[in-house]
Amino acid sequence: MDEITWNDFEKVELRIGTILEAIPYPEARKPAYKIKADFGVFGIKWSSAQITKLYSPEELTGRQIIGVINFPRKQIGKFISEFLVTGFENENGDIALAAVERPVPNGSKLI
Repeated sequence: MDEITWNDFEKVELRIGTILEAIPYPEARKPAYKIKADFGVFGIKWSSAQITKLYSPEELTGRQIIGVINFPRKQIGKFISEFLVTGFENENGDIALAAVERPVPNGSKLI
């Protein structure tokens, strides 16, 4: 594990967004959803997330997630991802979303 400085950590824009829409992404190499999330003053952004084993699109809508919003856009097949959905891998290799315990305003930064 590489050690980072506080300044390095402050550069990462880990922000809260609310999922507005989650739709299947059948063209992805691994099962995934296209996620549309509202990051408040940072706008509405799209991402691709391989979270199909633990979540249905219906249960994702309205859920707050933690996303990295200052990575460069990334081409994933014919889709452009604008943020990174964060989560943790369980013992089966499935991704459980990183989330907040209580609602906070969209765009809030993890500190």
